[in-house]
Amino acid sequence: MTSRSAAEPAIRVQGLTKSYGKLEVLRGVDLDVARGGIFALLGSNGAGKTTVVKILSTLLKADGGTATVNGFDVSAQAARVRESISLTGQFAAVDEILSGRENLALVARLRHLRDPGGIADDLLKRFSMTDAGARRVATYSGGMRRRLDIAMSLIGNPPVIFLDEPTTGLDPEARLEVWRAVKDLAGQGTAILLTTQYLDEAEHLADRIAVLHQGRILVNGTLAELRRLLPPAKVEYVEKQPTLEEVFLAITGTETTGTKN
Repeated sequence: MTSRSAAEPAIRVQGLTKSYGKLEVLRGVDLDVARGGIFALLGSNGAGKTTVVKILSTLLKADGGTATVNGFDVSAQAARVRESISLTGQFAAVDEILSGRENLALVARLRHLRDPGGIADDLLKRFSMTDAGARRVATYSGGMRRRLDIAMSLIGNPPVIFLDEPTTGLDPEARLEVWRAVKDLAGQGTAILLTTQYLDEAEHLADRIAVLHQGRILVNGTLAELRRLLPPAKVEYVEKQPTLEEVFLAITGTETTGTKN
């Protein structure tokens, strides 16, 4: 795989548009994801998050704008983009009949890699699942299945990973397991584009956060930069910084509260 400059963004999106008939899903989306960074695309249902991921992973054609992944144009160099990425959807794509180790080895064989068993063992160790490797996936918890799913997405060492709402439906303990895995990936240089509805997830994981609302990016910055959009509140003479939830609700004009919107 072609080596890319560390200064070049792993993902660059400029003016991305997509419509279905008269419905404008994306209306000029711009974003960059740094190598080794975690970028959270935050938005409610129907905001266009999954559409962005589908376009960047070459599953869907954009109507306008440009997008590159690992330096390759998603339209003109789709095959090179697919060589550079892995996509983990909202539900774990694992075979429950096979063991965790067998799932990993199968994917390694499908990618025509040498020593599938060794690759499987290395990933089980990396994700602290060695003891569970021989067990059928049907016996795994939700968090373990998601960790296995993410481990499978790493086979072949893709420089870019898309995680489309990876903790949907997981209990709090399982979510923490996935969060640890995501942070470890970024720490080893993988660029991650994470879509989520969970405000605390974006707050906990992301280096940069963009709020996608009605097909447009309303804000894009670090958590500290987003917090500065609202003045701090003072309660009993103690300054209180606005939460990401308060920023999100203020800029989208949403009146309901709650960490899932």
